[in-house]
Amino acid sequence: MTTGTPPLPKAELHLHIEGTLEPETVFELARRNDVALPYSGVEDLRARYDFSDLQSFLDVYYANMAVLRTRDDFAELASAYLRRCPGQGVRHVEMFFDPQAHTSRGVPMADVVGGLTDAIDAHAGDVSAGLILCFLRDQPAADAEATLRAAEPYLDRIVGVGLDSAEVGHPPSGFAGVFERARGLGLKPVAHAGEEGPPSYVREALDDLGVLRVDHGIRAIEDDDLVARLRRDRTPLTVCPLSNVRLGCVPGIGLHPLPEMLAAELMVSVHSDDPAYFGGYADDNYTAARDGLGLDAEQLRTLAGNSFEASFLDSSAREGFTEEVRRWRP
Repeated sequence: MTTGTPPLPKAELHLHIEGTLEPETVFELARRNDVALPYSGVEDLRARYDFSDLQSFLDVYYANMAVLRTRDDFAELASAYLRRCPGQGVRHVEMFFDPQAHTSRGVPMADVVGGLTDAIDAHAGDVSAGLILCFLRDQPAADAEATLRAAEPYLDRIVGVGLDSAEVGHPPSGFAGVFERARGLGLKPVAHAGEEGPPSYVREALDDLGVLRVDHGIRAIEDDDLVARLRRDRTPLTVCPLSNVRLGCVPGIGLHPLPEMLAAELMVSVHSDDPAYFGGYADDNYTAARDGLGLDAEQLRTLAGNSFEASFLDSSAREGFTEEVRRWRP
């Protein structure tokens, strides 16, 4: 946050690594890999970031991914993000990646995972990191099954599985089978639910997929029984304020339900989602929560502490980072 003090220590649990692809990098990789882009230049591309909903974002998001072709491309993408982490106060990240969006273009799974893990290993002294393989919910569940099979040789580098892409009309229940198999392989399950989709999608993610975290989950606040369940079970909700505003899920930062979720004693934390597209990285979202929603230092510490508690770090690492949060002063 822009206070002149060291940033609040935090874990980044809702971060799509492909969503850190900055416009300048899109053009740099396009030149390197001889990929034709439908934009006249960087400013033309930035102008396309006036999104009306999730699908309008995804159209640009997937088009830009076409420039990612080699293991080195994925390593450079992740390295650029990980270099930002210390300045954002990010001590640990569990980054989502979308292998189907790459293997469908002929990019081998080995190059996707290999490039990302090359970067993670190179930056291990600055930030700890793990990978969460996401299934595209607007593609058939059979494709998700095939993706999980293709990823099995690399499961020693993959922490969990997730579910993302276009939510409305694609309920979590359709992926119950592949999530059951993933859990059997020892992978931690999470899923996007309740961003644009209804509260019932959050229930399905919990009941049918057995998720340990709900990504977004902002619409859960509309259902009192669901709120009571989430509070009782201390189910983590990874909330992304700037993303929610840019995609029209809430009409403005001042109307975001985060304060209401905190008041309901839900285990919420704040994250950046696709920061190159939504106007800010992790600490920028904390700044939005402070300045746009009026959250005080204690509430910000609660959010940061929740981010470590909700992580898949071992207990000693969680406790160490949580102690850093307690010591932080604005």
